[in-house]
Amino acid sequence: MEAKELDRRKFLKLGSTGAAVLISFPFLNACKDSSAENNNDISADFEPDLDIDLTAKEVEIPILEGNPTRVWKFEGKLNKGDSAALQEDQNNYLGPILLVRKGQKVRIRFKNQLPEESIVHWHGMHVPEKFDGHPKDVINNGETYVYEFEIMNRAGTYWFHPHPHGRTGPQVYNGLAGMLLVTDEEEEKLDLPKGEFDVPVIIQDRKFDENNQLVYLDRGRMDQMMGFLGNRIFINGKPDKELPLKSGCTYRLRFLNASNSRFYKLGWEDGSPLMVIGIDGSLLERPRSMPYIMLGVAKRADIWLDLKNIPVGTRFTLKSLPFSAGMMNMGMMGGMASDLPLGSEYSVLNINVDEQGSNTNELPDKLAVFNKINPSEAINRDNPRTFKFFMQRMEWTIDGRTWETTGVTEEETVKLNTTEIWNLVNTGGGMMSDGGMMKGKGMMGGGMMQMPHPIHIHQVQFNILERDPSEMDEDVWNSVKDGLIDDGWQDTVLLMPGMKIKIIMRFKNFKGLFLYHCHNLEHEDMGMMRNYKIE
Repeated sequence: MEAKELDRRKFLKLGSTGAAVLISFPFLNACKDSSAENNNDISADFEPDLDIDLTAKEVEIPILEGNPTRVWKFEGKLNKGDSAALQEDQNNYLGPILLVRKGQKVRIRFKNQLPEESIVHWHGMHVPEKFDGHPKDVINNGETYVYEFEIMNRAGTYWFHPHPHGRTGPQVYNGLAGMLLVTDEEEEKLDLPKGEFDVPVIIQDRKFDENNQLVYLDRGRMDQMMGFLGNRIFINGKPDKELPLKSGCTYRLRFLNASNSRFYKLGWEDGSPLMVIGIDGSLLERPRSMPYIMLGVAKRADIWLDLKNIPVGTRFTLKSLPFSAGMMNMGMMGGMASDLPLGSEYSVLNINVDEQGSNTNELPDKLAVFNKINPSEAINRDNPRTFKFFMQRMEWTIDGRTWETTGVTEEETVKLNTTEIWNLVNTGGGMMSDGGMMKGKGMMGGGMMQMPHPIHIHQVQFNILERDPSEMDEDVWNSVKDGLIDDGWQDTVLLMPGMKIKIIMRFKNFKGLFLYHCHNLEHEDMGMMRNYKIE
């Protein structure tokens, strides 16, 4: 597969009875391209190397046999720049793949042709507040938001998606997502696979009704609290889960978990190890052989795949292997359990070696210089900020707080040009009993709703200093521990029930309000998202 293959709140009624809830909306064929750039202006003194229109619109796509499916889709148009910088497949619901280089200046004109507010977040990118895609900057139908920024990130696999508060889940689920691939001089010296041998693999789960229309939150309030799980796996916006590759070649597979709440334990069916070369915002220092990888929501992992001695006609399968996620595996809600449960075993991707080819790329012994941040640089080394993620009074919270559009506390305010350590804690939280939180250890510690939380911090890439499983259920920890990657530069980390993680990061270049939140999109939409301020 070539790389290029790749409120109106009333439109979606969120039921709580468990009856099917379908994504339906007025199909805006007559939506005019009359966007007015009224939220921010094009800067006369900003000369972009790459200028792109990115339009979010409603379209119909033939996804399954029979009726076409109504989806929301990012469509790109190149106004200026290398034609290879924008790669798009009109035959699936996913947005384009954008290829950029560190040091480039990029202008992206986001045009909203949806029947509700939206904004675009550049996930993992280091950009000024104005261009981060904060929910306070949402625009209405017919409006345009202009992004202008220099690519300051190192080479890595990034992505983009909507970020309106309370609507991120349905908008991403309905199709709004795309990849953003950054290269730099350090990466280019490595001679890694390029072009058709550099293959995005975007993993999502979806559910459809009998008319081939997307179904979302069909279990109502329980899906919101637990996170929505579809019943079939899609790869690169398509349901067949097939990836044709060539014998005699080496590949770079860029995995992105763009699911709403499902995360994966990825491993080859035959038990062969995975060779990991990149994570989130960087290549690793050295290639790493792993029995499997835990790919949390919004995480990316780059895999080296060597098919040089694999004959034509070979077929092999990548699976999500069984694991324990705590409460979500217990089926305590009876009929509320998914028909493709989190932690169950199922196929994710079938690779078909269908023809002969050749390339000369070899796996380097060394990849990227790490330069991990020294903890001695942290101004709070002896007193890290602690953020606890738990449920309180049937709401997903951070330290008992929920979302405020511009609200920020003293505990969430940091200084520009400083380095800090943050301690992320999944206390589990739980149902309230007699005015107090139920407590305990392990899978049921903290009450009934102890759940994994993939935590994303905007504007920074961080290093993981330590991962403390001492308060975790042993079965949960043992089922995932060998697939966790603590190397490299990351922007999202999977915080399992009972887990504590220390991360270190620098706040540089830009002041302003940025977000930190759970990337289980249903949890995020319920309010498990807060601002932090750089001043």
